[in-house]
Amino acid sequence: MPVLFVALVCLALVVPPAAAQAPPSVADAPLRTVDAGQGKIGYRSVGRGRPLVLIMGLAGTMDSWQPSFVNALAKHRRVITFDNEGIRQTTLGPGTLTIRRMGEDVASLIRALRLRRPDVLGWSMGGMIAQSFAGRHPRLLRKLVLCATAPGNGRATFPNPDALSMTYEQVLFAPGHDAAYQAWLRGIGSYPDSSPITSPELRAAQLAAVVTWMAGRDPSGRPLSRIRKPVLVGGGALDPLLPVANQRYLGRALPNARLRIYPDAAHGFLFQYARGFAKRILRFLRPNALPRRTLPRTPRR
Repeated sequence: MPVLFVALVCLALVVPPAAAQAPPSVADAPLRTVDAGQGKIGYRSVGRGRPLVLIMGLAGTMDSWQPSFVNALAKHRRVITFDNEGIRQTTLGPGTLTIRRMGEDVASLIRALRLRRPDVLGWSMGGMIAQSFAGRHPRLLRKLVLCATAPGNGRATFPNPDALSMTYEQVLFAPGHDAAYQAWLRGIGSYPDSSPITSPELRAAQLAAVVTWMAGRDPSGRPLSRIRKPVLVGGGALDPLLPVANQRYLGRALPNARLRIYPDAAHGFLFQYARGFAKRILRFLRPNALPRRTLPRTPRR
């Protein structure tokens, strides 16, 4: 037996195997910029596979995405998160901020990163941006996921009167889910120099864009029939900010939609059920997954 072979066998017996490499986390992904949108757009990219672009909602930055939710998606996809206009390195253009303009930023980002027909997920205001983008740029899109959002054709249901005075915990998580709220806080705090909330001035501009959209005064919000791609619509039945009537309406009005409502969840249902909803998204995004109108009653945690 060759001496070298014996030495290698002995070495393998005495040296412990290297620790398995931890899967990548979006919290560790560097913040990059690309020439797109109104100038530059700041983004992060994690994972490999067909691209999935995530669009954040009102008042949030890409540090508001729960890392466990993003990382569950990134096990099978390349996930891109980015900052909307006016946040950190993303340029705020001149004039009035609108949902349509932010939808054009998404199209510009997809082209700049050379993403070939990615899937797109939008949460809250991000779902409005996703609808505007999908209606105007269907060739840039494969499938769409709309989370806790509202239509822009004048049929939206506005927030409950007391919603704007609620705390983040009350808006995002249903009563009795304090652990999920604390997990979300720990998650968004794990980003380097975490900055999950936008400035008051930008929040006001975003809110004006959202009100214009929900009132049906943004032309890119109608008609819904323009969005013919497969769509997964998700929401929480206890959502005080964008009531579940909005998601139910989108599930009926979009030509190729399926609907998933979580009965004991609110606006942040996708973080309350991060793993289960991520699995549902990945199943929906499979190439052979066909749209079908469903309303499952019991959520999988």
